[in-house]
Amino acid sequence: MVLEKVVLIAVVILAVLVVLYFLAIMPRVTKKPSRAPFVGRLYAHRGLHDNKSDAPENSMKAFQKAVDAGYGIELDVQLSKDGIPVIFHDFTLARVARYPKGTEPADAVRNEDGSLGVKGKVCDYTFDELETFHLMDSEEKIPTFEEFLKLVDGRVPLIIELKIELLDMSVCRKADRMLRDYKGLYCIESFNPLGLFWYRRNHREVMRGQLSDAFHKEDPEAFRGPLYFALTNLLFNFMTKPDFVAYNYHYAENLSRRLCRGLFHNVAAAWTIKDQAALDESRRNFDIFIFDSFIPSD
Repeated sequence: MVLEKVVLIAVVILAVLVVLYFLAIMPRVTKKPSRAPFVGRLYAHRGLHDNKSDAPENSMKAFQKAVDAGYGIELDVQLSKDGIPVIFHDFTLARVARYPKGTEPADAVRNEDGSLGVKGKVCDYTFDELETFHLMDSEEKIPTFEEFLKLVDGRVPLIIELKIELLDMSVCRKADRMLRDYKGLYCIESFNPLGLFWYRRNHREVMRGQLSDAFHKEDPEAFRGPLYFALTNLLFNFMTKPDFVAYNYHYAENLSRRLCRGLFHNVAAAWTIKDQAALDESRRNFDIFIFDSFIPSD
């Protein structure tokens, strides 16, 4: 009799946990914006770029090349010290930003390839200061979000990643002000669930996506703990209610990602696809395709 009670309690607890799990990962299922214009498209990651060319990542030349080729664009937006939305991927500048030749300070950051990168973060510099740097070995500068929107002018769809550190939602508010008058097709995404929650509260009509990864597999030392477990398994979906999940395509078998797409009919975006074979494989598990380092054959 005691054993039966223990088993019954265990079954009930398990059932409750399963229900809570499904509720946690449930994306938006009602009153969804149209996702059809985004689905099936190829998106050039940080523009159609080559960091060894005159069109490095997140440069105006790379964006122009993507528009000319008819690809959608995935890009990154964050704020300068004086609150200007600029397009740059890393929070730190060193990997991509360079001082003018001959002006490198003694404390410039030496990258693994031997190049000297700009020290500090994007948010440590005003936009006027950022304009003095160039991207890789090109003449391209760090663009503003405003000039990017003028360049694209609605010709291709955009996936806009909002770079949010911790609790500061300023980039959401400032980017949104510029997007209110933009007539083209766009959606937003972020690794930070609070950014999606901001859009859920303030602009439910905008298609929003949760960026994620199998963090513990990518870097077990850096991404430890319950927060990254929850992010990996999309356990903040109950709060953010994403319209799509953008996931590292190497980990397409993640259970939460598969359930979002298969059970809840959530759109799935794959990042970042590096060759044609990976693109062909990803078509079985994803609906949106973010690529770089090659030109897709279709």
